[in-house]
Amino acid sequence: MVGEISKFLEENFKHFNAGTLLRAAKSYKAFVNSGGKMFLAMAGAMSTAEIGITLAEMIRQNKVHAISCTGANLEEDIFNLVAHKSYVNIPHYRYLREEDDYELFNKGLNRVTDTTIPEEEAMRKIENHLLKYWKRNERKFPHEHIYDLINSGELEGEYEIDPKNSWVVAAAKKNLPIFIGGWEDSTLGNFYVSNFLKKKIKDLTQMKSGLEYMEELIKWYKKESKNSKIGFFQIGGGIAGDFPICVVPLINQDLKENVPKWKYFCQISDSTTSYGSYSGATPNEKITWGKLDLDSEKFVVESDATIVCPLIFAYVLGY
Repeated sequence: MVGEISKFLEENFKHFNAGTLLRAAKSYKAFVNSGGKMFLAMAGAMSTAEIGITLAEMIRQNKVHAISCTGANLEEDIFNLVAHKSYVNIPHYRYLREEDDYELFNKGLNRVTDTTIPEEEAMRKIENHLLKYWKRNERKFPHEHIYDLINSGELEGEYEIDPKNSWVVAAAKKNLPIFIGGWEDSTLGNFYVSNFLKKKIKDLTQMKSGLEYMEELIKWYKKESKNSKIGFFQIGGGIAGDFPICVVPLINQDLKENVPKWKYFCQISDSTTSYGSYSGATPNEKITWGKLDLDSEKFVVESDATIVCPLIFAYVLGY
């Protein structure tokens, strides 16, 4: 059954970026319906843009099988979950003066384009909840501590949005594999170090590192690629994409083992192709690095991911 959004895309999205969007969505749907596994790489501020409204359902319906994201995307989904009512929208953000942004700072409102994350209601609240998990004498990955917090149920009374719209809640319930190449570059990463310096945490190495995430990703890719084709759906660029896509040449070239290359690749980005840019690099460049193959499906949609991704996800879900 094809829903109204899917019909609209098929009837109207014919050419240029719109046409590529539809072709990428059709290919994504066919890929996972035929047994392929899709790996999602998510950069930018997609959690604050509330991508969870569609991404959570993609996770529940087994349309996304693993995620690489920035530490910011991991934490900001939870910030929104428990403090949504305290977010302040700034629709006129293009016309703010420096003094206006300074006033937001004094109010404890950290701006992300046209919305703000409230420091006390979101960041400090989650820090206080996580601190007791961080203090356990148990080495874990950053997302595992958050999974433990969510699955404990202690946050449920503080939810300010429907939890079905939180992609991290959906991921925690399925124990979805998450890989974060640079969690240290996040608000919670800063909190973690500050609590170590305040002697509330005994050892920085209690938190597993990005190198250990890569080790886990190698295990995941080797296992999953034995029986399934693996696709790579990339939102934005940077470490969220470059860190995990390199697992294939690492296994094939550095470990001297043999695994299939990524068989589907789609990047949603507004970064233009330029000298040395990874975010703006064409998929063909990845062939030279041993990431993609000649028969890998390749799509680039040069547009705003906050518009494109919900439409692709809606098509895959049959909306």
